Amino acid sequence: MSHVFYRKLDHALPTVVRASGVFVYDSSGKRYLDGCGGAMVCNVGHGVEEIAAAIGAQARTVAYVNGTAFTNEPAEELAAMLAERSPAGLDKAYFLCSGSEAVEASLKLARQYHVERGDEKRRIIIARTPGYHGNTLLALSASAREHYRQIFAPWLLDVAMIDAPYPYRAGALGDRSPAMTGEALETAILRLGPENVAAFIAEPIGGSSTGASLPPRGYYARVRDICDRHGVLFIADEVLTGAGRTGRFFALEHFRASGGEPISPDIIAMGKGLNGGYAPLSAMIVRSGIIETIARGSGRFLHAQTYSHNPLGCAAAVATLRYIDKHGLVARAGSMGARMQGALAAVAQRGDGADIVGDVRGCGMLAAVELVADRETKRPFSRSLKVAETLVAKALERGLILWPNVGQADGINGDLVMIAPPFTISSEELDELIILLQAAIADTAAALKMEQPL
Repeated sequence: MSHVFYRKLDHALPTVVRASGVFVYDSSGKRYLDGCGGAMVCNVGHGVEEIAAAIGAQARTVAYVNGTAFTNEPAEELAAMLAERSPAGLDKAYFLCSGSEAVEASLKLARQYHVERGDEKRRIIIARTPGYHGNTLLALSASAREHYRQIFAPWLLDVAMIDAPYPYRAGALGDRSPAMTGEALETAILRLGPENVAAFIAEPIGGSSTGASLPPRGYYARVRDICDRHGVLFIADEVLTGAGRTGRFFALEHFRASGGEPISPDIIAMGKGLNGGYAPLSAMIVRSGIIETIARGSGRFLHAQTYSHNPLGCAAAVATLRYIDKHGLVARAGSMGARMQGALAAVAQRGDGADIVGDVRGCGMLAAVELVADRETKRPFSRSLKVAETLVAKALERGLILWPNVGQADGINGDLVMIAPPFTISSEELDELIILLQAAIADTAAALKMEQPL
């Protein structure tokens, strides 16, 4: 009887009434272990009192001001905190409300920057497939979600796509394939004409679209070199991975140039874990030279949102980052993440249903289990079977929340689930997560055998 228009229209949703740590509880009293941090958002856990108190205090002081007319203390403090944590030269932060908005703003900024420096021909965006960058129309144009594109294609821009580095499905060439070496990017730039290309956007470590896939260590060093040589801006989409999810504050920190120096993008898009889910907020962090070019030209960025730079969201993020620092949660995401990755790897080797687990992979507190019909050939299940959705439903029945993704194998077929619990998860809670996951996989395999008897 709800009057709420929900995304899923084919079944009623349980009502969550409270949450604490890694658990959420519904109105019937059932407890769920949050194995994916909601939508890979809740990195510091649920119910952190000091973050809630910071939001309340800010609401009582200044809840909203127009970001084009005033600055505010939380926005200034958060920008300084992000500048301190960002690669050298990226020291300007623009605040919005969602990851999609941050990506949209990043792509628009790239175009405006080229225009203001007199390079108006640069309009082409290069992105990767599989890949996902958001649901606003420009961000969706840069995404490779075929089930969305089929409906909205008439409204989307033409974005050049290259193959994403996806080790599990890299083929016979493996790490030597153009997708894995970065050669695919240079080939695309030369084909399109370097003078026409504005930006390349990529998630440093794959999100749900490639299931936490890591490219080879030298991949981003080559990407940075290619972009520099051809005057293309490199946008790192850290919406999912930023704020410590992979055991480093930014996932790009896992990759280094040949001399060992850090790799710096030109723009970083952040969201999700930046505020731990406590208030809507995202950020675009920009190399100062880009801002200086626009400041010398038109003097203003041609993008605005009513709730940009809002004090309440920024206060939540400041409190979240302080909490992360106080409890050493980025380092903990690395150490506990290593334990989680090892425990998940064993899921593919034992227990009922292990034969449908094709691959387990990840980094830090970000992992994926890819499900296949044939482990030897890596043949995916038919999309009609909805295997990822079945596993998520079976897990929910047992009190475990997972995040599904589909279509990664060929654009239509392919099933995986993401595991990304709060960094605060204890060893005992992680053991429970693994037990529940193994049971849900067994349930899914049994359901498949009933649907497809031998």
